[in-house]
Amino acid sequence: MKRVLLSALLLSCVLAGRTLVPAQEEDGFIPLFNGTDLAGWTGNPAVWSVEEGALTGKTAEEGPAKLEYNTFLIYDGDVAIPDNFILRFDIRLSNPGNSGMQYRSWVLEGDKPYRVSGYQADFDGAATYSGINFGEGFRGIIAERGTISEVGNDHEPHLLARFAESDELKSVIKIEDWNAYEVIVHDNLMIHKINGRVMSVLLDSDREMRRTSGILAIQAHAGPAMKVQVKNVRIKAE
Repeated sequence: MKRVLLSALLLSCVLAGRTLVPAQEEDGFIPLFNGTDLAGWTGNPAVWSVEEGALTGKTAEEGPAKLEYNTFLIYDGDVAIPDNFILRFDIRLSNPGNSGMQYRSWVLEGDKPYRVSGYQADFDGAATYSGINFGEGFRGIIAERGTISEVGNDHEPHLLARFAESDELKSVIKIEDWNAYEVIVHDNLMIHKINGRVMSVLLDSDREMRRTSGILAIQAHAGPAMKVQVKNVRIKAE
């Protein structure tokens, strides 16, 4: 009964165009990217650079920028990433292409550098998965687009409610153009929004496996050559 009531509350908030976190203005947001160079960000120099005032990742079919595994541009700047936050950024991605913003994530040890696992605000060039909550090396798809999902102590995601059809939400995402992404993280609640629309909601109630803090990073995905650009990255503690 408690789960049903929680699901109904979350669904009513989403349908009302709200979240459980009060609406925020831009005041209080701290920039994480200076728009000029990679200061505060670390990744494979063959892949990452700054173009057009944006963090830019470009992969190739051959040569140093050909990826054998997913690689990440990791934020390691002076701003401490709070446990609870609102993160905003603009993203543009080629089609085909696959990327996303990692949060509450961690760097993997080993001889393959710039690998990251954790929660990902997913974004792909065809907008097939854009907006979902994806666990990179960490559970896989956790919350589908248009759904409120919860991970329980069995470590598995469970659908609580569907608040919109995936294709209807896809219609507000611009292909190969700039999109405004927002990630709201408050305790075990994670909300992804694109261009002002709620895309997915996750409750992580798995006390054993869930993460409550971690790093930010931008993904460049192995596979077909792609180009991802991210700008206006800013964060506000909640």
